[in-house]
Amino acid sequence: MFLGQYRHTIDDKGRLTIPARFRDLMEAGAYVTQGFERNLMVLTSQGFEAMTHQVNRSSITDPTARALKRLLFSTADRVTPDKNGRILIPQFLRERNQLDGEAVLVGVGDYFEIWTPEAWDQQMDQLQDTEANEQRFIGLDLSTSYE
Repeated sequence: MFLGQYRHTIDDKGRLTIPARFRDLMEAGAYVTQGFERNLMVLTSQGFEAMTHQVNRSSITDPTARALKRLLFSTADRVTPDKNGRILIPQFLRERNQLDGEAVLVGVGDYFEIWTPEAWDQQMDQLQDTEANEQRFIGLDLSTSYE
């Protein structure tokens, strides 16, 4: 499972060092694609294939489904960590998400996200708003047992 937060630098060639804990989960490869906020998502090959299967079950006559397919697939690229544990973030994704210099890698369970430090700080401010969280998460069942 992808857990935790890490700050790393994106070098001039667009390479980003991936934490060893994350690399271990990417042994079969991974995909980077545009996230739903101003961020990137990195999914394992298995996770990306499962998502692909689910998205492709949608009708091509549904405009929302077509928009989702465009978002996910037109921005997707297969990535594999090099011998130094880095992946190459395509230039168009770096530019679109203003990733230049430092990046924050955030574990989100089945995948991880890549944010600019400024965008991640804003996201954390929103997530630490206890009053908003009461309303935001009220409908979710966050039971800690399997019963």
